[in-house]
Amino acid sequence: ARAHGLGDICLGAADSDHIFLHHLARCSNMLSRFRAPLARAAAAAPRLARTVTTASVGGYEVFDHSYDAVVIGAGGAGLRAAAGLVGHGLKTACITKVFPTRSHTVAAQGGINGALANMTEDDWRWHAYDTVKGADWLGDQDAIQHMCRLAPEVILELESFGLPFSRTPEGKIYQRAFGGQSLKFGKGGQAYRCAAAADRTGHAILHTLYGMALKFDCLFFVEYFALDLIMSPDGRCLGCIAICMEDGSIHRFGAHSTVIATGGFGRAYQSCTSAHTCTGDGGAMVSRAGLPMQDLEFVQFHPTGIFPAGCLLTEGCRGEGGILRNSEGEPFMARYAPTAKDLASRDVVSRAMTVEIREGRGVGPNKDHIYLHLDHLPPETLAERLPGISETAKIFAGVDVTKEPAPVLPTVHYNMGGIPTNWETQVLKGECGTIVPGLLAAGEASCASVHGANRLGANSLLDLVVFGRQAADTTAKLVKPNSPAVKLPANAGEGTIARMDKLRNAKGSIPTADLRRELQVSMQRYAPVYRNGDDLAKGKSVITDIMKKFKDVGIKDRSMVWNTDLIETLELENLINQAAQEMYGAEARKESRGAHAHENFPDRDDVNWMKHTLSYLDKPHVEDAKVTLKYRQVIDQPLDKEMHHVPPAKRVY
Repeated sequence: ARAHGLGDICLGAADSDHIFLHHLARCSNMLSRFRAPLARAAAAAPRLARTVTTASVGGYEVFDHSYDAVVIGAGGAGLRAAAGLVGHGLKTACITKVFPTRSHTVAAQGGINGALANMTEDDWRWHAYDTVKGADWLGDQDAIQHMCRLAPEVILELESFGLPFSRTPEGKIYQRAFGGQSLKFGKGGQAYRCAAAADRTGHAILHTLYGMALKFDCLFFVEYFALDLIMSPDGRCLGCIAICMEDGSIHRFGAHSTVIATGGFGRAYQSCTSAHTCTGDGGAMVSRAGLPMQDLEFVQFHPTGIFPAGCLLTEGCRGEGGILRNSEGEPFMARYAPTAKDLASRDVVSRAMTVEIREGRGVGPNKDHIYLHLDHLPPETLAERLPGISETAKIFAGVDVTKEPAPVLPTVHYNMGGIPTNWETQVLKGECGTIVPGLLAAGEASCASVHGANRLGANSLLDLVVFGRQAADTTAKLVKPNSPAVKLPANAGEGTIARMDKLRNAKGSIPTADLRRELQVSMQRYAPVYRNGDDLAKGKSVITDIMKKFKDVGIKDRSMVWNTDLIETLELENLINQAAQEMYGAEARKESRGAHAHENFPDRDDVNWMKHTLSYLDKPHVEDAKVTLKYRQVIDQPLDKEMHHVPPAKRVY
């Protein structure tokens, strides 16, 4: 009544019914005026949806879909790829096991690197130098050049999409200091290169990109769990097979281009900053297809996870002036990194903290953690620049950071390794780098390799946006809009469905949660910040036993509707798949490089080990498989003459 100018009036039941019906009729007449133009617009719009057909495979009804491109994962890389693909006019589906804005990119805090030069002079070549150095010369310099050169452009593109960056007094995008970042090829002091939206940059990027994907009418399959890739006999990727968690229905997606953007496998560890959804699903799908993973032994420990919860306190805390202190109140980083101090590279800071604790200078009753001091900073700065971590510290540590230090400890944070790709995001197989047709990967699931042995802070969000966009651009070169539907073999996915059915009806003696806990504790114990030969050899043996134990896993829920017991078991297999390759790769690498700090081999060995590890499972299922290792050379030359080759040097901060 208010909407039609009747104000707040009291009506009897009969009167109110009469007026309601009268205005319903008026609304219907108003809507009828829009029906014709809406119908004309619908008729003129491109047909984005394909016809869905059904088939029977392995005793299950399967729904078949056909698209130009399919993206698996809806974090930063997946959404940027999806938005780019539909922007190119390609019929695109995005499959995601959680609602897009719940993807783990939402937890990224600090910012996104790019040489915008808003705070000081800057150059993308200085950024590239820092990235090569941060990667401890295991990064591929062609991909690093591509990423750093595009960085200013993609950040301004995000701004044009509506991302609410923090601002300088002049109205420019605010950039903060971050670890491992320098000016003039390491000779010009600290760089201010990290563009930030307070300490919620990942949250801002995720929501912005989701809006862009919706703007171009990408079709989302939300809460669908991707099971496996569909490969042709000649090695081409034809799409994927997935299960709808809501109703248990099984779907095959045929596509000319499949982009994997499923994130890392941080949940292989007991203490990590990763969401519970970070289970390495995309990497495991690639492994089961007989393709390699690259450099999985390189796992980043973030220096400042809240003790003991493990939740992240961004590197931006130290970028804004935070200081790490030991039990003696000493700002100890000056002893380990005299120039950069607390803003040294993450692996350097994590190892320094570990040494302080080992030598008895930890804080707390058990001297088992370190203090991060922010209490010397103005409360207004904390409220403006670090509101999220102030709240996180209060909730998970009971600490008011304006008055007291936060307890922190290095915590598993990021996987530098992943699915091997070239700088155009095309997945590679074998030592020669042969391209797998129809298959691309971007984000933490991939390994381009721009991060090498250690990722610089704030290069992860840049990686997502640059290579998500590149996956769309590469696909657009190879696939034309409205291409004929991919023809899937009649029995495509039959083995995957049989495997899923076997696990759904598994009656083994080991609950999924128990084996997952054993895996996580073992990874934490045998592949920590500092590694040694005895632990890694023992770790290989323990992980091999865990692989075999998977055949004895049992689940209780036999249904197909919201069967979280089944989904967690599928995720556990993916975690074991990735963790085993990490442990074997780490045991084999007889050197210290980046995040792989080997106590028996404390020095970097460029002669024998400046090469990428390629790891394989020789059979699809972990309980039957063995890990095999091969290697391929690092690409140490840039794409073109705009950037000079960065020769190996001693890595000091």
